[in-house]
Amino acid sequence: MRENLFDVLRDEELNRIRIHYDWRTDRATVYTAREWDDDIPWRDYNRTFTTYSALTPNAVFHNDQESRALFEKHGLDDYLERVIRLMRKGRHMLLEGFYWKQKDIRFINSIHSVKAGIHNRSQVVVMGGIRRHDPHEAEFDVLIDGMNLGRGMSFKNVAAHVPCGGCKITVHAPPVDLEDLDEVGFLAYANDRTRNATGPDMNYPAELADVVREHFSYGFAGGTKGHLGPTGRPTAWGTYHAMKQAVRFLEGSDSLAGKRIAVQGLGAVGFYLAEYYLAEGAFLTVTDVDPGAVEAFRGAHPDAAIEAVDPEAIYFVDADLFSPCAVGGILTPERTSRMRFKIIAGPANNQLRASSQEEEYEMARLLDQAGILFVLDWWHNIGGVMTGYEEYALQEKADMDALMARIERICRDETLRLLEQAREAGVTPTEMAYRLVEETIYGD
Repeated sequence: MRENLFDVLRDEELNRIRIHYDWRTDRATVYTAREWDDDIPWRDYNRTFTTYSALTPNAVFHNDQESRALFEKHGLDDYLERVIRLMRKGRHMLLEGFYWKQKDIRFINSIHSVKAGIHNRSQVVVMGGIRRHDPHEAEFDVLIDGMNLGRGMSFKNVAAHVPCGGCKITVHAPPVDLEDLDEVGFLAYANDRTRNATGPDMNYPAELADVVREHFSYGFAGGTKGHLGPTGRPTAWGTYHAMKQAVRFLEGSDSLAGKRIAVQGLGAVGFYLAEYYLAEGAFLTVTDVDPGAVEAFRGAHPDAAIEAVDPEAIYFVDADLFSPCAVGGILTPERTSRMRFKIIAGPANNQLRASSQEEEYEMARLLDQAGILFVLDWWHNIGGVMTGYEEYALQEKADMDALMARIERICRDETLRLLEQAREAGVTPTEMAYRLVEETIYGD
């Protein structure tokens, strides 16, 4: 048997798991259950049943002791403890797992904190995107990804002035079939059970949000038909203004004209960010794992100074600034020692290879010692969550112009304040960013 929480659910005819962790008492509890029948028509969610409905007359519920015994029965008790240790490391409060056996879809919401959302007078108390992982990926790696992203969302939401806790959904599944309303309905149901407002992230199309909203729930934001549309441009807009303030902090002027900027990833966010840089007269070195994305960007800007390099080469090009816009965990000691950038500021989540604040502090100090000013991603890649919350809360009254102005103001003013306060305190901007917001999350 693989090291997998959901394999135990499958073999025991269960479909729900919750792992609670209280970092104040260091106590963890596990709950497993069968809460619905395998043939439930998820396409009828919020028509013939809701999240409050009893979905089977054959429900089964296992308490902590009984649930742990199941993992011991399958030889996975040590693995369960590894998962709990990972939660302890990042002070994560809850893993919410939902399993649909019929399609072997494994849904986990890694909820780091709800503190910022418990008194917001809304059904939604957490916000975090939904991303898909291929079924062949190791579950523990998926859990690491989800927990790191969920932890980052807690702090990002505070930085964005969004009244919600932080989480991240990771789904172990094949590519979604948007015409299969049972599959989409299951995702909508599971998300609503966790009281989350989400939006499509890596490996899920923006159109997923359109289908969910049309048929099931307003718990998904973004999409191509939403009141504000996809979140890529607002996210890029915030990072663009943060980068300008980082340049101002070092040089006294926020102009990017004539700068050589390395951009990693030309997807939903990186494409727009690279355009903002070009519009200001910067020279670009770009990369993407999809060569077609590079060609599409060059085709859109045939007269611009754009150099393309292989994905691994982007870390070591001769450039003033670096904007990671793709996967996380890219800033490692090995790479840092060879980088020549003055500033790193990009919208990719969790750029530091770390699973706790302490590990992030250590990595940020290495960047500082290498002479690189690093502006922590969750401080400024807030445009997406601000867009999602605006759409969820205001629906048709949401206003993109007002939103973009607010994103610019926060990312511009707060980034300069962060850098100045970090310099005065003699710490890295990463450590100062946590100092400024962690009381909201961990305080009494």
